[in-house]
Amino acid sequence: QVQLVESGGGLVQAGGSLRLSCAASGRTFSSYAMGWFRRAPGKEREFVAAISRSGGGFSYADSVKGRFTIARDNAKNTVSLQMNSLKPDDTAVYYCASKYVAHGADYYYTNDRTYDAWGQGTQVTVSS
Repeated sequence: QVQLVESGGGLVQAGGSLRLSCAASGRTFSSYAMGWFRRAPGKEREFVAAISRSGGGFSYADSVKGRFTIARDNAKNTVSLQMNSLKPDDTAVYYCASKYVAHGADYYYTNDRTYDAWGQGTQVTVSS
């Protein structure tokens, strides 16, 4: 099972940018679909973005569409989330997740229940 470690969180003013990274252990990173989720204080975990194992397919939550960009580098075993035009409502702990798909369909997954492994999370705080 892949091990995931997020980095890049922090405190930023509204309108600013942050780039989150998720480093995965193992040698079969291209066999995993990846996703980013977040949990704000007092709220349930919610979908942010997802990417297929090749990187050819991706999806975003409506709340971040046009502001966030998910990308992956299978040679470096990393997935990133570029976050621009940040808003106070983006404040949350952000989690990277993986779903093992072997060499199956090149698809992305938006349901957190389908993911096999999770990172420890990284805090993003956006001040107004």
